[in-house]
Amino acid sequence: MRTFLIIVPDGGLLFEAAGIADILTHANRWNTAQSQEPLYEVAIATTQPHRVAHGQSGLNLLADHRLADLDPEEARDTIVITGRGINEDERVVVAEWVRRAAPHARRTVSVCGGAWILALAGLLDGRRATTHWRLLDALQANFPQVKVQRGPIYVREDSIWTSAGVTAGFDLTLALVEEDCGFALARDVAQDLVMYLRRPGGQSQFSRYLLTQAKTPGPIRDLQAWILENLDEDLSVEALAGQVSMSPRNFTRVFTRETGISPAKYVEEARLDAARQRLEQGAEGVEQVALATGFGNGLNLRRVFERNLQLTPTEYRDRFCSQVGLN
Repeated sequence: MRTFLIIVPDGGLLFEAAGIADILTHANRWNTAQSQEPLYEVAIATTQPHRVAHGQSGLNLLADHRLADLDPEEARDTIVITGRGINEDERVVVAEWVRRAAPHARRTVSVCGGAWILALAGLLDGRRATTHWRLLDALQANFPQVKVQRGPIYVREDSIWTSAGVTAGFDLTLALVEEDCGFALARDVAQDLVMYLRRPGGQSQFSRYLLTQAKTPGPIRDLQAWILENLDEDLSVEALAGQVSMSPRNFTRVFTRETGISPAKYVEEARLDAARQRLEQGAEGVEQVALATGFGNGLNLRRVFERNLQLTPTEYRDRFCSQVGLN
């Protein structure tokens, strides 16, 4: 039986830990229904002295163990950290425990901000990793030795798995079940829980350009809406500056101040998101998609996909194309 220890720092989203435990327990039910032994033994540990983990919602979770009572050098199959906690002292304690425990576990996993703790423990040095999109820049700035991945919802490197925010941990857990027990069981669990085994378009975090709307109504916000409707037009800085009657230098300064990213980056992310949607729909060729979304040709589209998503457009379509209407 595989042992899963789920560490729940205080002040996080409790349904991350509960959801992971439920997925693993559901895998056990499917296995025992076939007259076999349970696959997983799941336990939850908290950093709190009273075994109660406090959630952001005000709800509490009674854990099985206090982390301080557990021997980090005990052999375990998988250790999961479901967040980074709300204070630095707690992070240091958990990171030190995990640093000692990881060599004795087959896998070490983080969900959302839990990657911060793995980085603090030194486990992500030189490795690819991801986290919640709001923490990507901070993780890279504070731990420059980590190869932060901005596209995937989860990343595996050696025995270390990291996932993006919140429910991405459920995708990762299904991937662990599939690795342990095969596709059929992971599929059955996903179907019973009404989850995607591999979510459509799903190896990608939230589209960032949607989060970079100008802070106040005005020419920049209007221009952003125009860009989204005219992706195949000339969207160079000079052309966009002309749209709002500014010099290119002043336009770049104002746009970046209002949105948090440069005009060129905004255009690239908008075009990338539009190209992903067209590829997921499955009807157009790569060259058609490139022309329709302003990349000009398939080579340019491929370069942007590989840089941002670590996939070619064709690989992306193969993984995430909707099958509806293609038969």
